[in-house]
Amino acid sequence: MPFFRLNIMWNWNLISGILIISSPILFAMIAFPDSISFSWNEGRGGYLFAVVFLAAELIGLKIVISKKRLLAVIPMALLTISYLISLEYGLRDYIIESAEQFDVQLIYSWTWMWDFVVMAIFVVIALYIFFGKRWIRIAPAGPIFLSGTAIILSLDAFFPYDTLGPLQYVVPYFVQANVWLVTVLDLGTAVARDNVMFLRGEHGSMALQVFWPSAGVHSIIIFSLVIGAFMLKMNIPRKRKVVYFVLGIIGTIIVNLIRIFSLSWYALKVTTDPVAWEEFHKIAGEIMFLPWLFAFILVVIIIESRRLKKLESAGKSP
Repeated sequence: MPFFRLNIMWNWNLISGILIISSPILFAMIAFPDSISFSWNEGRGGYLFAVVFLAAELIGLKIVISKKRLLAVIPMALLTISYLISLEYGLRDYIIESAEQFDVQLIYSWTWMWDFVVMAIFVVIALYIFFGKRWIRIAPAGPIFLSGTAIILSLDAFFPYDTLGPLQYVVPYFVQANVWLVTVLDLGTAVARDNVMFLRGEHGSMALQVFWPSAGVHSIIIFSLVIGAFMLKMNIPRKRKVVYFVLGIIGTIIVNLIRIFSLSWYALKVTTDPVAWEEFHKIAGEIMFLPWLFAFILVVIIIESRRLKKLESAGKSP
């Protein structure tokens, strides 16, 4: 059987399940739109990525979820929505106050971390109710993304800036690569000193101190895990999965370098105003990775579909 089959007929039973499991996220978007920020540690923008992953993995599947299972998840969804509402009525203040007890260094990463912890728990439980233990093979990407984001936020909360040595170690290499690109393309003056980048362009000078979250290290980790989740689902030889996974990681690193370069280009060619630059930084952050991820998976699907057809026509086993 092919590892991928496009089903153009709507499975309304499954669509209902997707809507139920997505309802707390959709509620957050509608009720608290200001909380939807694509800056990874400043809001719930990551929720949108989780919804996209869930929909991508579930739409088109020929699986029927019983009415009993659908109804069983609704109270859990309402409980998760209640958590989001309670944040506006004192719970968030309590979470902020509790940070001191745990020696938290960055309050905003600490507070947003709990949003992703709660949502990850809800999604995992909902998928388990829908599909049982099979959920790990059916729709792992969304939970992996939510859980990975929660873990990265916790690391940022307890080990901010450059205090987490292993992740900060690679940052100077990203900075040096970006300076090399700026110099080769003659976009302006760029100098690197460890994790600090000095830029001079058409609108003046700007110094950027780059820490591991800003360098996109967290995105490389999370999206590599998501790529791994998609690879595990595919019914292809293990060696090909490993090759695709490695290529996916390399591609994610390249996309991250493009992201860092775009931020430098903006400072060199558009503006060095810190407020305007930070707004661009938020937009040009995580949003670059999603198109890359789906393009990569689509290419893999096309390649493997063609390979499977050739094997079937030749009468060979995949």
